[in-house]
Amino acid sequence: MAVSLTPVAFARVRTFVEQTPGALGLRFGVTRTGCSGWGHVTDLARDQREGDTVFEQDGVRIYVDADSLGLVDGTEIDFGKQGLSETFMFRNPNATAECGCGESFTTEADKA
Repeated sequence: MAVSLTPVAFARVRTFVEQTPGALGLRFGVTRTGCSGWGHVTDLARDQREGDTVFEQDGVRIYVDADSLGLVDGTEIDFGKQGLSETFMFRNPNATAECGCGESFTTEADKA
């Protein structure tokens, strides 16, 4: 099991954490949303919750809740420009399809 950050995403997360008092790392997971079903969500982690799995990459921690773990395992998080915005981007090997706008995804389990 693993969730990782590209060098660009790593630098961005490290900067966010260092500049935010009380931040422990990145919270990463999914929520039901969009036209395809699941959407990736990121926020700063301010606490470790029961059931969290914590991945650490060169001192930066990524907190994933138990409900999201199976849907994001193996994901590589990147950061870059998308249109006029700068945003996190996700290479999630569990996503089998994405909606046209790229905001949500489905998995094999969703087809069942």
